[in-house]
Amino acid sequence: MKSRKISFAACSVAFTCWGLPLYAQEVLPKPEPPFKGKIGRTYKESQPDKIPITKALASAPNVLVVLIDDVGFGGWSTFGGQIPTPNLDRLANMGLRYTRFHTTALSSPTRAALLTGRNHHSVGTGVITEMGSGYPGYSGQIPKSAAMVSEILRQNGYGTAFFGKNHNIPDWETSVSGPYDRWPALQGFDHFYGFVGGETNQWAPGLYRDNQPVEMTIPKGKEGHYTLNDSLADEAINYIFHQKSVTPDRPFFVYYAPGATHAPHHVPKEWMDKFKGQFDQGWDKYREETYKRQLKIGVVPPNTKLTPRPKEIPAYDSLTPDQKRVAARLMEAFAGFTAQTDYEVGRVLDALEQIGQLHNTLIFWIIGDNGASMEGTPYGCFNESAALGGIPEDPAYIVQHLDEIGGPNAYNHYPVGWAWAMNTPFQWGKQIASHLGGVRNPMVIAWPDRIKDQGGLRTQFHHVIDIAPTILEAAKISEPNEVNGAKQKPIEGVSMMYSFDKANAEGTRKVQYFEMLGNRALYKDGWMASVRHGRLPWTLGTYDFDKDTWELYDLAHDFSQGNDLAAQYPDKLKEFQNAFWGEAEKYQVLPLDDRLTERIADTTLRPSLIAGRTTYTYYPGTVRVPYSSAAQLTNRSYTITAYVDVPPGGSDGVLVAEGGVPGGYVLFIKDGRPTYESNYAAQTRYKVTSSEVLASGPNVIRMEFRYDGGGLGKGGTVILFVNDKKVGEGRLAKSAWGRFTLEDFDIGEDSGSPVSNAYASPNRYTGKLKKVVIDTQPPSLTAAEQETLRNMEREARLATE
Repeated sequence: MKSRKISFAACSVAFTCWGLPLYAQEVLPKPEPPFKGKIGRTYKESQPDKIPITKALASAPNVLVVLIDDVGFGGWSTFGGQIPTPNLDRLANMGLRYTRFHTTALSSPTRAALLTGRNHHSVGTGVITEMGSGYPGYSGQIPKSAAMVSEILRQNGYGTAFFGKNHNIPDWETSVSGPYDRWPALQGFDHFYGFVGGETNQWAPGLYRDNQPVEMTIPKGKEGHYTLNDSLADEAINYIFHQKSVTPDRPFFVYYAPGATHAPHHVPKEWMDKFKGQFDQGWDKYREETYKRQLKIGVVPPNTKLTPRPKEIPAYDSLTPDQKRVAARLMEAFAGFTAQTDYEVGRVLDALEQIGQLHNTLIFWIIGDNGASMEGTPYGCFNESAALGGIPEDPAYIVQHLDEIGGPNAYNHYPVGWAWAMNTPFQWGKQIASHLGGVRNPMVIAWPDRIKDQGGLRTQFHHVIDIAPTILEAAKISEPNEVNGAKQKPIEGVSMMYSFDKANAEGTRKVQYFEMLGNRALYKDGWMASVRHGRLPWTLGTYDFDKDTWELYDLAHDFSQGNDLAAQYPDKLKEFQNAFWGEAEKYQVLPLDDRLTERIADTTLRPSLIAGRTTYTYYPGTVRVPYSSAAQLTNRSYTITAYVDVPPGGSDGVLVAEGGVPGGYVLFIKDGRPTYESNYAAQTRYKVTSSEVLASGPNVIRMEFRYDGGGLGKGGTVILFVNDKKVGEGRLAKSAWGRFTLEDFDIGEDSGSPVSNAYASPNRYTGKLKKVVIDTQPPSLTAAEQETLRNMEREARLATE
């Protein structure tokens, strides 16, 4: 038989040999081309060259990545859920449904993996940035050696924009002081409109345009009916229209991550009312019904087992009548939020269709950055901040506020049982990376110009790190080995494009590790070894790694992890355990660390803007200071002093505020009288008002809080002074032990939602505010109390991601 020579020159960038792209690696930015004109002494004897401009290939598609927040496999109708999602249905009918797609089990890590194409530990995001520590896999800083796909696309001729949730900025870099290296503008996005952090108030979000704080503009006539979901869709549509008007031949990359449907489950009442009475059957029955629908539409194999309810989750029938009323209404809010989210993404799809770009757009619609959130407590909550702070909410209290759920006065989250139901047919949910309820998220990919098996189903095992290389292959762009002077780590994902044409194509992802907060697993060749590491998402506690119990599943024949085979195949289990350690070492997972309390509370593990400070001086215009960079006032005595000039006729407004509707504190002036108010989890309001009206001219307003001590969140005495004269005194029976909400610290206004119901935000001060000085004392806590505080803060932080 004659040998044949294969010409690699014949394999151009538009083709592949042996199924692998042969685009040569390159350096970005690309070298400036040499001048090819002619230069004489004057223009008459000279010949100019063309000014170089980077253009994408004519065949390069637009790219739209939609990432929904905190959703499981069994919520959306496209994958068997009860909540109608007609726009995802529409996209699935023109594209492909992927039923074995996986995330990392937590928000920030999944987003880092998606945008870089590397495993989350490989890019320093093994956990949330607020838990950053000095290990490579846990620094909270995405390294410059892992350029985001947005930057690669931008330097290859794409317009780029980011709308929604950004939870990949290190905690200590989120203030106005920057640095801005890890903000969107320096990670490849020409435009950013959204919020920074794990969650936001949908009615009064803390937004940024690029890196400048802005308020959400509510169109006239839509007051009370317009939330962040609407605003993000409006902004995305405006960008697409504008970009295609100016550069119709330039493809775009839009990353659309709305932050829905993360708690708080805020949505206009008309959306909630569509689902009134539809969840009265409870979560146990819902799982049975959803499982039957999933079997019927074929998104789970016929032999799939419906996994049983864990003993730690209460049976719905065990709830009291009031608990059932609350649980049903909280689920109606989540369903309305979901339906609204589907509708708003549908508006973006409509916009693409309107301008003739839908068919040339590669769309990834990922239903969840992790499984549904199990952080809403066993019975749900009206105010998530209260629940996270260990402040009980009696069902009777929530029943009194039933009609406010979903609205601007609520901060609601549904019960654990509903999260478990949203993850049908799997075990567990968000944070639990060892089990599919935490990591198996449905996805739809559509590209009408390219994908011909419209409405098809794909069952290859893939991971969120596979999105970036799929985009690059679709755009015919090579993986760079250097970006902006930084040598690049190899992309660890694999392209999924091979699956577009052939439903039964052999999957290319053979191995994938999972690890989150000590929960860990290894997938290899159709099998998966899993170990849940003790702590439940709604509980406290630390556990011994040596006491972990591993499980083993044959995922090729057990779609839902319903049959543990560890006892039958001990040798295979041992093989997988050893293989996990190899992957863990390779991808910077080590050291495993469940000291979550210390990592949250010990600010010496990472940079801090306030370490060692006891006096803080703030000047006018200081707004949106993150909690971690603002004066720390809990569990201690402190003094707030405001220096103002009151104009003739008086002046009102906020002097200093932190928090919002769910809780916080504020020093403000109303009707000329200084007032201090502590909003304790929206349940109790403590207010001290000056007995005197401020005179015109310079005034010094001082508020002293004298903490009682004796433990966490104790009470104290508030004393108000004006020009050193005592003008008011009152008692706080109790105070917040930790963070009030995720809303920020402001001087001269109260951005976001209002701390007090005595005014509407932002309630800017109308006089001249010169400065505000805050003096603090060390926390009045014993060593044991400090340990308790660290536990509570850690738990609260995790639940917001």
